[in-house]
Amino acid sequence: MTERWIQRTGGVPRGLLRFLVLNMLAKKPMSGVEIVEVIKKETGERWTPSSGSVYPLLARLQNRGFTSEVPSEDSGMKRYGLTSKGKKLFEKQISFGQKLMDKLEFLVPMLIGGFQFDPNDEKLLSGTRQPAKRVVMSLLDLRSVKKELFTEQDGKEIEKILTKCADELEEIVKKIKEKQ
Repeated sequence: MTERWIQRTGGVPRGLLRFLVLNMLAKKPMSGVEIVEVIKKETGERWTPSSGSVYPLLARLQNRGFTSEVPSEDSGMKRYGLTSKGKKLFEKQISFGQKLMDKLEFLVPMLIGGFQFDPNDEKLLSGTRQPAKRVVMSLLDLRSVKKELFTEQDGKEIEKILTKCADELEEIVKKIKEKQ
């Protein structure tokens, strides 16, 4: 029974793939293969949606008039773009996405701040949890900042700090992986 529950709940939240596809198609026409590749890349290869979920979704969206085929320079590759009806659906999906993020947002600090499944994690990462939690909480707090007070310079400073941090963390992970 536990294994069945894990299989059902261990996946991607219901409706997320549709939201992501609509979001991508709102930016530019794409094929199913391109959609899969973008999601794979954006999730650091932690999630690669199957063609068995992407293509039926694209077909349903097209059958319901939310997307239409867009002429492609690549022969044989179908690309889809949003119709005006699809753009209206996407606007509704933005609201869904925001509600989903609001629901899941409370979990992030808890997961980063000390909730783990493996007690060995605590031994290895105990000093990293609180600073990581502070970074995430600060980023979440930015959502409530009044837009007129947040400047382009603030954004550039945050980007510089996070880029430096990410570069240094990636270098450490790379060194550790080279030891394997």
